Amino acid sequence: MTTREIAGKTVEVNEEGFMTDPSQWDKEIAVELAKEEGIPELTPAHWKIIEFCRQSAAKTGAAPTLRNITIGAGVSTKELFALFPKGPAKKVARISGLGKPEGCV
Repeated sequence: MTTREIAGKTVEVNEEGFMTDPSQWDKEIAVELAKEEGIPELTPAHWKIIEFCRQSAAKTGAAPTLRNITIGAGVSTKELFALFPKGPAKKVARISGLGKPEGCV
């Protein structure tokens, strides 16, 4: 486990850069992580998915899978890939301050 500074805050991350303590997350951190993932601006559609993922993880203890996100947040797989290109479940989990979802490589 290591720490890094994101948006002026020191947070704990694992070797893949995922935050290990979701309670350290805030929206400013999400904006910075999104930029690192190639998403220059988080729109209301992005925030809807991020908020769903955080709520889901709070209940289950794990980041939701792609299928859980599409069903729970009410977005199509195509929309999810448009918002979070190239590995949306992994990207949204990282931006949401959650661990890597099950089944992601």
